[in-house]
Amino acid sequence: MKAAEAHALGDAELVEKLRDSKEEAFNLRLKHATGELEDSARLPRARRDVARLLTIARERGIDLEKELKS
Repeated sequence: MKAAEAHALGDAELVEKLRDSKEEAFNLRLKHATGELEDSARLPRARRDVARLLTIARERGIDLEKELKS
């Protein structure tokens, strides 16, 4: 995901995308640990996507703890 795409998302979409990206990063780490991951370049891309989305959410002042629990 490009930064411009992430900035264009609404608040609710941003939180949903962040939830999906965190889940994807977790699944990639799990596959990497078990040796099932074929495209190892996806792991750092997923981490960068999560970091990018977290940064944008913090810039907007979104309460992530409250949003991610629901």
